Amino acid sequence: MKLLKIAAIFFLMGLPVFAEPAPEAQVFQTSAGPVKITPMIHASTLIQAGDKVIYVDPARLPSTAGLAPADFILISDIHGDHMDPAALAALSKDSTVIYAPPAVQTTVTKAVTIANGETKKWDKWTIEAIPMYNITRGPEPGKFYHDKGRGNGYILTYGDKRFYFSGDTEAIPEMLALKNIDVAFICMNLPNTMSPEEAADAVKAFRPKIAIPYHYRSSKQNSDVAIFQKALEGTGIEVRLLDWYPQAPQTAAGK
Repeated sequence: MKLLKIAAIFFLMGLPVFAEPAPEAQVFQTSAGPVKITPMIHASTLIQAGDKVIYVDPARLPSTAGLAPADFILISDIHGDHMDPAALAALSKDSTVIYAPPAVQTTVTKAVTIANGETKKWDKWTIEAIPMYNITRGPEPGKFYHDKGRGNGYILTYGDKRFYFSGDTEAIPEMLALKNIDVAFICMNLPNTMSPEEAADAVKAFRPKIAIPYHYRSSKQNSDVAIFQKALEGTGIEVRLLDWYPQAPQTAAGK
């Protein structure tokens, strides 16, 4: 009964209520107020700041029951572990704003397009679209899992803090050249993106204050985040290992 009362209070306050106990949220203090970031599953992330609810790549969620509707949604790529029309429909309301690369907009027609290199404003946020792509890996010779220019990583700035979401990428020059990143969410799953060692080397190059591995499990191969953490010992970069897989993803293959 007590849990039901708490859930009811969360609902009335407009805060998300998870069907399962929510993983521990990370709260970051900024000059514009706190930002709370909660891992959901794989690449799916919940962000709360002010009175706004934001989802990054909400896809293949175990359940959308009880989740607060989105004010804003960011989508990084066309693959099903990032672009999930069913999840988008379940989380959207009439006023929901969606930003996505042009390749996504052909399916998610409501989306406002944002391409590599573009910067847009939404509410108190600044959104920069950063390239994400493969430079060596693909399903066959001459093809890549992620073509240059198709998908976006994102830098989200709120107040004086910059949050980087890599999307699906290898250690590309655009990532290595990043500056002044406070929190970096870094993918690492073979064969589609990077090994933990490669991801750690990339992080050493652009030196965020905090590095958080995400999008690290696929149906083909798991990536050992402990290797990533070990490789960054002594660098001064804080590594936080969060639970992105509170239950087995349905088919969350990192493509």
